[in-house]
Amino acid sequence: MAESDFYTEHLTCGLCLSIFTDPVTLLCGHSFCRRCITGAVNTRGRCPQCGTAVAPGQTCLPTNHILKSLGEKAREAGRKATQRGHESAEVAGLCPQHQERLKLFCVTDQQLACIICRDGENHQGHKFKPIKEVAASLRKKLEAFVKRIADDIDATERLVNTQTEEIGKTKDKVQQLTTQICRQFEEMHQFLRKREDQITNDLKHKEEEMSETLNTMETALSESRVLQAKVASVLDITDSDKFVKSWTEDNAMGTSERSFRPRANELQAVRRSSLSLGPYDSHLQFFMWKEMLQVIKPRAEPLSLKRGSAGITVSDDGRSLFCTPKSKGFGQTWHSVTNRAFSVNEFSSGQHYWEIDVGHRRYWELGIKDNFLKYDGRKYSTRCLSVVTELSFAGRPRKIGIYLNCTSKKLSFYDADNMTHIQTVSPGTLSSPLSAYFNIRCRTPDPNPMTVCWY
Repeated sequence: MAESDFYTEHLTCGLCLSIFTDPVTLLCGHSFCRRCITGAVNTRGRCPQCGTAVAPGQTCLPTNHILKSLGEKAREAGRKATQRGHESAEVAGLCPQHQERLKLFCVTDQQLACIICRDGENHQGHKFKPIKEVAASLRKKLEAFVKRIADDIDATERLVNTQTEEIGKTKDKVQQLTTQICRQFEEMHQFLRKREDQITNDLKHKEEEMSETLNTMETALSESRVLQAKVASVLDITDSDKFVKSWTEDNAMGTSERSFRPRANELQAVRRSSLSLGPYDSHLQFFMWKEMLQVIKPRAEPLSLKRGSAGITVSDDGRSLFCTPKSKGFGQTWHSVTNRAFSVNEFSSGQHYWEIDVGHRRYWELGIKDNFLKYDGRKYSTRCLSVVTELSFAGRPRKIGIYLNCTSKKLSFYDADNMTHIQTVSPGTLSSPLSAYFNIRCRTPDPNPMTVCWY
């Protein structure tokens, strides 16, 4: 006999036909659930099983803990048996509820079902399909899904390979740029170290000159003291004959007396205030920076401008622009004129940088053709391939720096006084060769030129 059947047979209440809960045993020896026997005794006053009379007070009996413990074990065994039954049914492809083969798929609930489940209340009105049909449909979906995953993996692998190649190129470029940067900084360091040595050597030379002057003074002082002592020794002779005789016999003393001249007038002490390096005392860094401008590469060169605009005048050296608006004649009423100009220098490859001193001008456009930075007196904006973008740049630079990288096809704008980045645009395709572009506007004759410098 199975364990669960044993518990069910011997631990079942005769009234509720369920396993005991809180069992009690009457004096006749029969056991029932406390709640069940209390109701039966109050109704009939006898044991439901043997008919023995039971007084009303006999229902207040202690719990039979042995039966209670066995009842709990019986319920646990029943739960395990039910679970094993469900698992067996699943393994065998049977419905755990009806023990029928699972031949259908409930589309509504997205679960397997048997024929009895289909006709039951829980699946009333639901849509069902045969399992084979559902399996074929799901297989197609999964195959398509697997293909999408495979395609994504292939695409990701291509990205990884491309990125790996780019990383390799970037490492080579980083190494190249690092070497270039180190070399350029070393050139500046060498210049600064050389100038430092020159200035410190100049100081040491001045110090040595002061020491040599002191040595000359001390030598002159020693010679004067020897002469003083010699003359004093002659003066100590009191006898006139001996005094004159000593004077006449010592020709050197006579010669010294005739040739002696005060040395103090010839020797002047070096005052502390005379030890000066000029502007290097207070403006060393500034003067070094100005000197470095003469040795750094690239150096400033003129950026010649094309002539030909009716409203613009180019200076003789080709580096400055003047706005020359037209007048009506009498009364000198001037028209506001927009004047465009391009550089003679053209760019087709590499990197290029130039600066424009815009001063306090209230309107200008600077860059290359169709790609430029604009200031209209109130705000800044960029134009790149007909797309205008307003900027939130709050500064008011007096000098604009423009950097053109033909390789990466990027055009950057800077405040050239402190090299603050303003904006970078990407024209994409650049028609070669390119020229620097300038556009200025004024209403009166322009006393201040717009100066251009190319590096």
